[in-house]
Amino acid sequence: MTGNSYQAIKWLGNKVIILDQSRLPGEEVYLELASYRSVAAAIKEMKIRGAPAIGVAGAYAIALGASQISAYHVEDFLAQLEVVMNNVAATRPTARNLFTSIERMRHASRTSQNTGQIIKALVNEAQRIHAGESAATEDLSRFGADLIGEGDTVLTHCNTGPLATTGRGTALGIILKAHDTGKKIRVIAGETRPLLQGARLTAWELKKADVPITLITDSMAGYFLHQGSIDCVIIGADRIAANGDTANKVGSYSLAVLAMENGVPFYVAAPLSTIDRSLASGQDIIIEERAPEEVTCCQGSIIAPEGTQAANPAFDITPHHYISALVTEKGIIREPYQETIKETVIMADRNSEQDRSKTG
Repeated sequence: MTGNSYQAIKWLGNKVIILDQSRLPGEEVYLELASYRSVAAAIKEMKIRGAPAIGVAGAYAIALGASQISAYHVEDFLAQLEVVMNNVAATRPTARNLFTSIERMRHASRTSQNTGQIIKALVNEAQRIHAGESAATEDLSRFGADLIGEGDTVLTHCNTGPLATTGRGTALGIILKAHDTGKKIRVIAGETRPLLQGARLTAWELKKADVPITLITDSMAGYFLHQGSIDCVIIGADRIAANGDTANKVGSYSLAVLAMENGVPFYVAAPLSTIDRSLASGQDIIIEERAPEEVTCCQGSIIAPEGTQAANPAFDITPHHYISALVTEKGIIREPYQETIKETVIMADRNSEQDRSKTG
């Protein structure tokens, strides 16, 4: 992984190795997962997380599931494979990259009439998805680094680095790239309740990269924005609708409103695999509801009176008019998003088709 001593996920031919993010920062533990169900459970339990990384893990889960199907006839094999894909799809309903990967794996499974060849095609496609996501974040980070000036203080939310993407990262990748180019920047990271991805993961990754970081509680962001302490806000995304509305870790919408109120640019960084042009707006994005215990407890300790009801939406929607720019591996996209997203995706698809024709 680019410049890092750790890997979020690795394919070993008959199993998947993941860095258990639920154990960080206290323990750096790698899990060996030999069945698609164990990978699916790791996704659901957020042992591996972040939209691009979820897409990669989902692809490998399908490849593992396919290799363990006992069926002689292709029709029976594909029927069982569909069950595998449906189970993987049910793990995290909001992350678009997961469904992009499933669509690609489904297409790959239809390219042969021999079960052995189908399994091989699925493994190859999963590895291409992995390589593609990693490369996309490298390009994305390079484009986005130009948005950060010398001496800037950047506010970010949740975790969007190598852990979340299998590559350099999205929002955090931009920050890491800006630091690598010699810019003296500072990062303010929200803790990201209820699971503390900012405190546990973003702080861990930035400290490994020797990037100055100040951790704040999520409710402190408005204070620092109003004080003029923040030069820009950069976050990632789990799904982006055709009009530019964005689903990201809950709390992102609040940051966008606060940023606009205080005249601070608000950037969203995500690969094109996060864009879902089948959805007209953010109102159509399914928001994952997680267990209330994640709110009433913190790191295994109960923090609310017994019987307290809690709501736990994992994401919220930021309307596109709050977003200063989208940063992708194909460049920086600005309003009008309806047109610019369409143009960027169509051009990328056309180039990918031309590349496949040349290599095919």
